[in-house]
Amino acid sequence: MLYVSTRGAMTPNAFSEILLGGLAPDGGLVMPERYPQIDSATLDAWRAMSYPQLAFEIIRLFATDIDEAALRTLIDRTYTVQAFGNADITPVRSLEHELYLLQLSNGPTLAFKDVAMQLLGNLFEHVLTQQGRQLNILGATSGDTGSAAEYAMRGKRGVRVFMLSPHGRMSAFQRAQMFSLADPNIYNIAVQGVFDDCQDMVKAVSNDLDFKQRFSIGTVNSINWARVVAQVVYYFKGYFAVTSGNDQQVSFTVPSGNFGNVLAGHIARMMGLPIRRLVVATNENDVLDEFFRTGRYRVRSSSETFETTSPSMDISKASNFERFIFDLLGRDGQRVAQLWRELDSTGQFDLAGTPQFAQIGEFGFVSGSSSHAKRLDTIRQVHQRFGVIVDTHTADGLHVAERWREAGVPMLCLETALPVKFAETIQEALGQQPGRPAAYEGIEQHAQRFTLMPADVDLLKRFVAQRCGGVS
Repeated sequence: MLYVSTRGAMTPNAFSEILLGGLAPDGGLVMPERYPQIDSATLDAWRAMSYPQLAFEIIRLFATDIDEAALRTLIDRTYTVQAFGNADITPVRSLEHELYLLQLSNGPTLAFKDVAMQLLGNLFEHVLTQQGRQLNILGATSGDTGSAAEYAMRGKRGVRVFMLSPHGRMSAFQRAQMFSLADPNIYNIAVQGVFDDCQDMVKAVSNDLDFKQRFSIGTVNSINWARVVAQVVYYFKGYFAVTSGNDQQVSFTVPSGNFGNVLAGHIARMMGLPIRRLVVATNENDVLDEFFRTGRYRVRSSSETFETTSPSMDISKASNFERFIFDLLGRDGQRVAQLWRELDSTGQFDLAGTPQFAQIGEFGFVSGSSSHAKRLDTIRQVHQRFGVIVDTHTADGLHVAERWREAGVPMLCLETALPVKFAETIQEALGQQPGRPAAYEGIEQHAQRFTLMPADVDLLKRFVAQRCGGVS
C-alpha cells in the first residue's frame, strides 16, 4: 500500500514514511492509493475476533511495510484490559431498541482519542528505534487530542511533544490533564486565540519544509493517517456488536469538529462495511452541517467561532475534511488544490449545483447541529430515560441522531468522552457532579506547567528550535 497527497503532487510513499510526517510536501494530506475491499466472507471471518485481532487484520492492510509479527506485538501491547478497563476495548451499550452508545472513552485520558493515540505512541517508538531517529511532535488541540497525545508519548524514546491549545477555552479538567504533566519531553503552549489559530500555526510550521526537516517535525493531530486508520477498527467492531449477519445495514452518528472520527467511518464504508448513514453532528459551530446541507464550505474567523459547552468541537476549519473532498471529487488532486487555494484566499468554496455534490448521498453523509439548550435537554432526557450520564459532545450526537433514525437500521452514537471532563455543564443539566475515576480525584488542584504565547508562528519556531538544541 502506497500513499499519495490529496493535492496530487507527492511521490507515492510507504506507511512508515508517512507515519512520522504531518502534511504532505505539497500542503495536502496523505491518502492511500486505494481502499482495501472487504467481502462478506471476510466479515464473517472477522465477526468473532477480539479487538486486538480485528485491529491487526485491518491495520495490516494499510501498514504493509511494517513486519506483521512486530505489528501484532505492538497492537497486543496497546489494546489491553489494563489500559482500557474492558476486554472489548470499545464496548457497545444498548439504550433502547436500535439505539446504542459505542463507548470509546475507557482509555487513560477518558476520551475516544486514546483508542488511536495509544497505538500511535507504540508505532512511533518502533519506527524511530528502527530508523535511529528522533521526532519532535507539534500538535494542536481543542481539548482531548492534547492529553491523549501526551499520555501516549510521555516517556517514549526519541520523542518530544509540543502541544498548542487555545488559552482559557478548554474545560478545567482538560487543562489539568495536560498542564499537570511534568515529563521533560512534554511542552504545553497556551495560545492567545481559538483552536483554529493553533491549527493554523501547526500547519504553517509544517509547510516550512526546511524547518520541518531540520528539526524532525511530525504530528499526532487527526491529520496523521495512522490515527485515522486506528479509528476505522471500532466501526467494524461496533457493527459486529449490533448485527448477526452481513445483510444488515447500520448507521453511525459522530460528534464532529476536525472530521477525523467520522472520516474513519467513511473509510470503513468505502472498504465495504454495510453502513447506511454517517451522521455528522456539530455544535453551534456548524461549518460541516452547513456544507452537507448546502454544498457551501465557509470557514469562520476567530471572532465568529463560538465558545460552547462542547468545546472540543469549537472548530471552524476541519482539517480532515479535505480527505473526504478528495474522494468526493473522484480523487482529482488538481481540483482539490484549486479549491483549497480558493479557501485560503476567500475563506470559502461552494460545490452546490455541481455533479459531485449531487452525488453526495452515495457516500451516506447527512448532518445536523445542536445548541447549549438542546445539549442540556438531551443530557437530562438520557439520564431520566436510561440512567446514563453522557458528556456534552455525546449529547450533541444523540440529539442529532434522533432526526436520522430509521426503523430496522440500528443507530450507533459514538461516545467521545466521559462526562467528568465537562463537569460544570453536567452540574448545570442535572444538579449533580458526574463520577470520576479515583486516579483523577483532585486533578484540578495539581500544579500546572505551560507557556503562554500569542498566535505568532515565528515565536513558535524559536520556542521549538531552542528546545531541540538549535536556533531558528
